[in-house]
Amino acid sequence: MSVFDGIPFFAGLDPSRGETFGRQCIRKRFSEGELVLDFDDPSTDVYFIVSGDVRVLIRTAAGKEMILGDFGPGNFFGEMAAIDGAKRSANVTALTNAELLLVPPTAFREIVLHSPEIAERLMRLLTSRVRELNVRLFERSVLDLRHRLYAELLRMASPRKGHDGQSIVSPPPFQHDLAARIGCRREQVSRELGAMTEEGLAEKVRGGLVLLRPNVLEKRVRDAMNAAE
Repeated sequence: MSVFDGIPFFAGLDPSRGETFGRQCIRKRFSEGELVLDFDDPSTDVYFIVSGDVRVLIRTAAGKEMILGDFGPGNFFGEMAAIDGAKRSANVTALTNAELLLVPPTAFREIVLHSPEIAERLMRLLTSRVRELNVRLFERSVLDLRHRLYAELLRMASPRKGHDGQSIVSPPPFQHDLAARIGCRREQVSRELGAMTEEGLAEKVRGGLVLLRPNVLEKRVRDAMNAAE
């Protein structure tokens, strides 16, 4: 059995190569709240999430932190340092107890360069991340706080089972986390969530924040983006 088994990114990896490169990798456990990587770390391993969840933060030149996202099993991070050898550009912390597979940069590059299927998978994933970052950068540049919050909640939400036309963010997001995601203060998020509730756009329920009319939020974000172009 290879250490890569069960990790979607490595699907299609030749078993013999998997056994060879697997001997260079290690699995490491992190406790909830433990730092996995910090800004400017010189390490270059790629981290694949076997179990648990982590949070990725970036820091602006002014020292302000912004949440890029939370990632669970099957996801990975740290590939940029493995590719270009530069210091880490993000901070990663375990949100829960987590187990990660650490793949050395040389092994990662060898696997990618000798497997067209995996190489294409990496290119698609990197392209997807660049597109998402471009969207978020554009939002930060042209949208006001209210519409940035709408856009972020829509990204975080998934369809609510048994309630057609509704979405839910579950577990319910902390206000300070939302503030760190969209670049504002917690008090501002609290005020906007209150306004959404009063307007019938959102509702707090046990286990989540329900977006009662996500189609309305989508239209408002779209209209705001079009008005800024």
